[in-house]
Amino acid sequence: MNLKMTRLWATKTKDDEWWSSFITSPLAIVVNYLVVDFKWLTPNRITLISFITAIISICFIILGGTQNFIIAAVLIHLSHVFDCMDGQMARYRKTTSNSGSFYDKITDQIQITLWFGAISYAAYNQSHEVLPVFLAFIGVAFYSLRGYVKYVTIYTHISMDSEYLEKLSKQNSMARKEDYAGLGFGFMANVRWFMTEQRKILSFNEGVFIFMLSLALVLDMFIPVLWVFAISQLYWGLLRSWQRGIQIESHQKFSVDK
Repeated sequence: MNLKMTRLWATKTKDDEWWSSFITSPLAIVVNYLVVDFKWLTPNRITLISFITAIISICFIILGGTQNFIIAAVLIHLSHVFDCMDGQMARYRKTTSNSGSFYDKITDQIQITLWFGAISYAAYNQSHEVLPVFLAFIGVAFYSLRGYVKYVTIYTHISMDSEYLEKLSKQNSMARKEDYAGLGFGFMANVRWFMTEQRKILSFNEGVFIFMLSLALVLDMFIPVLWVFAISQLYWGLLRSWQRGIQIESHQKFSVDK
């Protein structure tokens, strides 16, 4: 394998989400191999392209019809490939920025909200029942809660310990994962890695949503997917809130005892 591909593969996030890990992220590396040397194509512009592609996919969902649903499913995957590309390109060029990461996360949140809102609208048009809209609302609300409690926890820790972020950064550096599959590894090593990655589907995060949304659109099965979305996010949102609360209580007790 040539040096350029080796360097690009090294930009792949070590702890990619399910579906991103073995589908959209590798596809992003292949596309980056073709375009990463185009200086006019910046990571921030790819983030914008990803967002525009997502918005176009939402328009096709709202238009309705089997053909439009399939086009939307393809566009959702294409948007996520672009979403993987921007970070890979920034790491390859060594031009990562806080603002780029910020806009990437913000557009991801908007896309998830609009995608599930759109398929709930499509389901409502088919069933004329309010249930799919309610399920999408529950799913989006508790998916947002998962992220919200994370940042509330960080803010609370900082208020108790001004050096918290520095300590957290050191912990993350020490916990950094090493490659054990991919280019340069044997066939069986990659098979074991692939099988291990399947456990990530239970996390029900963005990588899983890409698969869920596409499946719903291709098979025209919106209600079951919205039930899975709502229940999974209700579970993870409440669990994360409880875990973060326990974490804060433990840290506060440790600080007092100290």
